[in-house]
Amino acid sequence: MEPNPWLFPVPAILVSCKGGGGKPNIITLAWCGVAASVPPMVSIGIRPSRYSHDLIMASQEFVINIPSRKLARAVDLCGNISGRKTDKFKAAGLTAAAAKKVKAPVIKECPVNLECQVRKTLTLGTHTHFLAEVVAVQVEAGVLDAKGKPDMKKLDPIAFCPMADQYYALGKALGRHGFSKKK
Repeated sequence: MEPNPWLFPVPAILVSCKGGGGKPNIITLAWCGVAASVPPMVSIGIRPSRYSHDLIMASQEFVINIPSRKLARAVDLCGNISGRKTDKFKAAGLTAAAAKKVKAPVIKECPVNLECQVRKTLTLGTHTHFLAEVVAVQVEAGVLDAKGKPDMKKLDPIAFCPMADQYYALGKALGRHGFSKKK
């Protein structure tokens, strides 16, 4: 088998962005992840041919919006039409709302929004990777547990499996971090 990036599953996210004075756009991504804890840093990978790539290059900011399962159709739609010709917010029935610290909008229907400012870009093969600091977080109170942490059952996020080209819901929790050490 040929080498490939088959890490799976990966989060299916909606990234909202807005270039200098342009209209806001949404891109569906699965090439994303945590890059550092302190400061909180994330990474997204986007092909230079995508409309959102140039918007993020111009503005140096974006918002990672974590959708719930009920938004699966919007996630798929935003990954299959171009923002150059289509208002994806309107087409997907989503609402652009003001972010706290960046000019790119958050997606109101997504229960978690990570506002990000680009700190570095890397060109790696087919994608530009944007390493960004999370400068603000908006979380819908209804998806938090009693300790103020995201509750996966309430959040009901979706994942993507690149090798199967399919979206999935998360399943049953297997244990808390450190459960292997308990007697």
